[in-house]
Amino acid sequence: MTKIDLIPKISQQAKIARQAILEMTTLSGSGHPGGSMSSIDIMLCIYNTMRHDPKNPAWEERDRMVVSIGHISPAVYSTLGICGYFPLEDAISQFRLFGSIFEGHIERDVPGVEWSSGNLGQGLSAATGFAISAKIKGIKNRTYVLMGDGEQQKGQLSEARRFASKYDLRNLTAIVDYNQLQISGSIHEVMPQHIRQNWESDGWQVMEVNGHDISQILYTLEEVEKASKPVMILAHTVMGKGVSFMENKAKYHGSTLSAEQCEAALKELGMPSDLAKYQKRRAEFKPPTKQSHPDYHPKYDLIPGKPILYTEESDCRSAWGKAIADLGKTNQDKATPIVVVDCDLAGSVKTTEFAQAFPERFLESGIMEHHAAVMSGAISSMGVQCFWSDFGVFGIDEAYNMQRLNDINHTNLKTVVTHVGIDVGADGKTHQCVDYIALIRNLFDTRIICPADANQTDRIIRWLIDKPKNYVVAMGRSKLPIIRNQEGEIFYNQEYCYDYGKADILRVGDQATLFVTGTPASRALKAIDTLREEGIFVQLVYISSPLTIAADLIEQAAKRGPIFSLEDHSINGGLGSSIAEALVAGAHSAKLIRIGATHYSASGAAEQIFASLGMDAASLVKRIKQEL
Repeated sequence: MTKIDLIPKISQQAKIARQAILEMTTLSGSGHPGGSMSSIDIMLCIYNTMRHDPKNPAWEERDRMVVSIGHISPAVYSTLGICGYFPLEDAISQFRLFGSIFEGHIERDVPGVEWSSGNLGQGLSAATGFAISAKIKGIKNRTYVLMGDGEQQKGQLSEARRFASKYDLRNLTAIVDYNQLQISGSIHEVMPQHIRQNWESDGWQVMEVNGHDISQILYTLEEVEKASKPVMILAHTVMGKGVSFMENKAKYHGSTLSAEQCEAALKELGMPSDLAKYQKRRAEFKPPTKQSHPDYHPKYDLIPGKPILYTEESDCRSAWGKAIADLGKTNQDKATPIVVVDCDLAGSVKTTEFAQAFPERFLESGIMEHHAAVMSGAISSMGVQCFWSDFGVFGIDEAYNMQRLNDINHTNLKTVVTHVGIDVGADGKTHQCVDYIALIRNLFDTRIICPADANQTDRIIRWLIDKPKNYVVAMGRSKLPIIRNQEGEIFYNQEYCYDYGKADILRVGDQATLFVTGTPASRALKAIDTLREEGIFVQLVYISSPLTIAADLIEQAAKRGPIFSLEDHSINGGLGSSIAEALVAGAHSAKLIRIGATHYSASGAAEQIFASLGMDAASLVKRIKQEL
């Protein structure tokens, strides 16, 4: 079908879509009709020209559309319904209805939706993840991202623009719905900005278009294919386009029409009103007893290779760096690409060896953690095993909202954070990330692992190489002694098999139990061995998965006597909190003594800070003896 042939088809689709937008928002009594109507012509032009298959939404070589302004879900559902991804009537009657997939902001559960969004400013980062993954995998497709103009106030967009320009993502096209209105009124009054100049200064080509002229939009989309750099289309549009009393009214960004107003609007559009029919369907809707979700987690053909055995003290971050470099070499002929994302910290997080061996799969994002977090999540949803490595305070604390969006999107990201806890010492309180477990605790589909030493770090990274889902691996900065068993042999040897949720009993005892996670493991071991020499036998259990502790371990510990938790983390929300929850859930009675950070610590040598908090070996011996 030629461009000229498409014009009447898209024009008619636009009328149907506007009818659907008005009906679904009126029926639900909430939603965002104004922006949906300003962007619908652009969306329909793209979907009528891009490569996609409604009968096979997961087709790998499809073009992708990321809608960053997730509140224009009425426009998205109307477009996808018209294209045949699902019956449009379902979206109209079930919009924002409990138990329906057609939520207020778009979700990946809806066929055809590539990325759950609603947090403005993050869609361009996700789109760069899709675009660069396609280049890495050799797929010749295009990624589109639709954004709002008020959204351009977000700083993360500048991060994503620079990245796309650096990596020459010509397969990425951005569109800004430039209706010049946001919730509080004119974008020029709420927060003045220079949208075109900002994009051009970051190396993009900008094309301007009348966002309601179908012919002009189609022509511009053809011109995009000839561009020698990433393109942003600045689409001049009208809020509430198509209904005279809605046009250019900021009110209709998030206000819906009454039934009477909707009838009048539909009459002006020359479309019939089906409100009564859809109201009946809405009342009859029953949520499915069992929700079915797409399988967001790919299978990888990667293998773990041969473990590295460390016999002398080493830092966990170096072990991570050596492991991922070795895994890259071991799997270089596999179909699944391994990608490492960095934020100007390769030397500190120890990914330089991987970068040197696989420069085309090492993505340097500079000091742009917000972008890196979302982009990495999007990459991980493309059948790529993606590792993003950063400092704890940046990769978790600073990027928490982005990690939450990854969690909502069911991505498969492996975030490896170093320099967690007070172990960073002299860097001071701004860099002492002491809430890494507590924050991940709030994410429903993300797991956290804290290795005890270099050997366990190596085994954990190798175990992760063929695993889907989101994982965080958190480790400190300092070199740590190699953990050994009671006979002096290496505990995490080459026969050791890691599994998530597995606890390791480092010392057997019957008078109390000390649970430990992370960097204090060797201090705990020293303290327990000192007590043993004095005839005091305390069970020492290493917990690498502080959010998942076996119930029988807690039951046995409660019978044994007092329970101690030790962690380079706040005493709130970490390992101690997990033990407390498990004690209550199992109706067990035991005294719990939580040892960890109780405040933001001063700058100083790590050992000094540990001692000040009672976390050094001598203090642990004294505290345990006091409690016993």
